[in-house]
Amino acid sequence: MELYPEILQVLPTDDYIIYAYMNDGSVRKYDVRPLIEKGGVFAPLADINVFKATATVMNNTAAWDISGRRDEWDCIDIDPYTIAKAPAVADPLDAAS
Repeated sequence: MELYPEILQVLPTDDYIIYAYMNDGSVRKYDVRPLIEKGGVFAPLADINVFKATATVMNNTAAWDISGRRDEWDCIDIDPYTIAKAPAVADPLDAAS
């Protein structure tokens, strides 16, 4: 049986990378820059302060709560399967890494 990927926590960085802590115990490194460069719905994330301050977990995936209302229908998010395909990396918060 395949495990449905869920993101439990996200850590945004100054270079538009997110570290996604997955329900399978892995940490995935996902570069959001290509999505931001396309514009459209991801355009507000070009402001690094917005990118970092609004990053959260909603709908069991990485999301940006632009409105600040925690409305799962009014956020920018990325399919958790997309993030699950990103490279697995060491936990950036682990001092031993």
